[in-house]
Amino acid sequence: MLDHVIKGVTVVDGTGAAAFVADVGIRDGRIARIGTIEEESRTSEDAHGLVLAPGFVDPHTHYDAQLFWDPYATPSLNHGVTTVAAGNCGFTLAPLKPQDADYTRRMMSKVEGMSLVALEEGAPWSWRGFGEYLDALEGRIAVNAGFMVGHCALRRYVMGADAVGGQPSEEQLAAIVGLLHEAMDAGAWGFSTTQSSTHSDGDGKPVASRHALPAELIALSKAVGEHEGTQIEAIVAGCLDQFSDAEIDLFVEMSAAAGRPLNWNVLTIDAAVPERVPRQLFASERARKAGGRVVALTMPILTPMNMSLGTFCALNLIPGWGPILSLPVPERIAKLREPDVRAEMLVRANSKEAGVFRRLANFGRYVIGDTYSAANEGLTGRVVKDIAAERGQEPFECLVEICAADELRTVLWPMPSDNDPASWALRAETWQHEDVLLGGSDAGAHLDRMCGAPYTTRFIGDCLRGRKLVGLEQAVKMLSDDPARLFGLRERGQVREGWHADLVLFDPERIDAGKATLVHDLPGDSPRLDSKAIGITAVWVNGVEAIRGDVVSGSVPGRVLRSGRDTRTVSTR
Repeated sequence: MLDHVIKGVTVVDGTGAAAFVADVGIRDGRIARIGTIEEESRTSEDAHGLVLAPGFVDPHTHYDAQLFWDPYATPSLNHGVTTVAAGNCGFTLAPLKPQDADYTRRMMSKVEGMSLVALEEGAPWSWRGFGEYLDALEGRIAVNAGFMVGHCALRRYVMGADAVGGQPSEEQLAAIVGLLHEAMDAGAWGFSTTQSSTHSDGDGKPVASRHALPAELIALSKAVGEHEGTQIEAIVAGCLDQFSDAEIDLFVEMSAAAGRPLNWNVLTIDAAVPERVPRQLFASERARKAGGRVVALTMPILTPMNMSLGTFCALNLIPGWGPILSLPVPERIAKLREPDVRAEMLVRANSKEAGVFRRLANFGRYVIGDTYSAANEGLTGRVVKDIAAERGQEPFECLVEICAADELRTVLWPMPSDNDPASWALRAETWQHEDVLLGGSDAGAHLDRMCGAPYTTRFIGDCLRGRKLVGLEQAVKMLSDDPARLFGLRERGQVREGWHADLVLFDPERIDAGKATLVHDLPGDSPRLDSKAIGITAVWVNGVEAIRGDVVSGSVPGRVLRSGRDTRTVSTR
């Protein structure tokens, strides 16, 4: 007997093949039958007019901590994501010595925008080795989750405080490599690292991995190549704009040394900077010739971001802005009101040095969000350039005065600069590249600043009823089988007999994502942005219903996916 049958559904199987109508039967966590099903089942549903697709795979998340207090990885699971890749950017919660827990929490709060209270109250912090961390999640999550092991944790475990600013001795490097081997033996998907200038710890110092020299990175990459089903994920400063020659060399050497794919995040596509995409994909071209593979992640939607002059956000990462925006609020307001200071800030924001953050420098195109003072009553939803024109002010001066009236609590929404037809055409073209993969949601991070998790439903809705840049079958493949193949997931990513029943059932006439709204549902009543899934009928993980009508079922059928057992090695050729 089958466990469940989905009758008369339009199957989009993830391979890119044409959709077809069939019954789909589930048994023991697997897709047992596809076709006309007469066999009895415990439950069934009529799904005529609905689409059944493989569960989506998000290749770049930071759910490492959130899964302890939210085993459903919301809102990703609501939007059809059944498998998440975490442990990215060199940041993981393990391996961990007890005395380093506070440092790790403060680092994660700073670099990934996680609530410090939620980190302190929501996770047990009871593990030491990476395998113990994975074991702590086993059997209590509703999504499938795989984890890279972070370079910062490896360095901190071996070198202690010297991990920031120091270089390992030969013995220490051997110990760091040994820890990586132990983590991959326990099921880590591979190795992640960051060299990005935007990543600083809770003390404001460059995170540990930023101090690593190329020889250390190559040694760790070689270790990755000794384990089945492993990967590398890496971030460098050039990921935000354009790679330097040295950064391209590093990526190529790391991937070639491992004989494994290396993915990076995120390829920003903007027709106003036409030279960026060819430059960034030159790393992939070089890697192919050297026997490696470098894959760029890129988002298929524009992700709105909350900005503020009062709390840490992307504005703090503009060169020269961090020291000003880190001052106590009264001093910060006074400094921002100085014309010479504002003028210098604008120069820095528009400089080549600012890289991709130049996109944030057109302050006339900011929309005012929530306000908190009588002086700002009626400004919510208005564009700064219009308010500035009424007041006879320059846009940045106007924005500062609005924020100052709210003691810098004003929510700001920058209007995207790359929402033009030329940029969307360039995206559609770039998506066809063999080393470009959709993803980069950062789900689980920057919780009150951005909400990238709904990219799956928003993208499919756009493909069906919006810009229609790709067809439905191709869109589903890009969200499911393509990332599953990159990570070498065994028997996941397609609607196929015998494969794991990770499935999403949706209404093609309605599928979309709701507006991001601020909710207070984290431990300690901390805030985060959430987005309702629209048109998602149900989501199954390993054959068990996990979502029905955007509501979690209470079941926790997800698995910790471990390298080798649940992933196979992906050739770089």
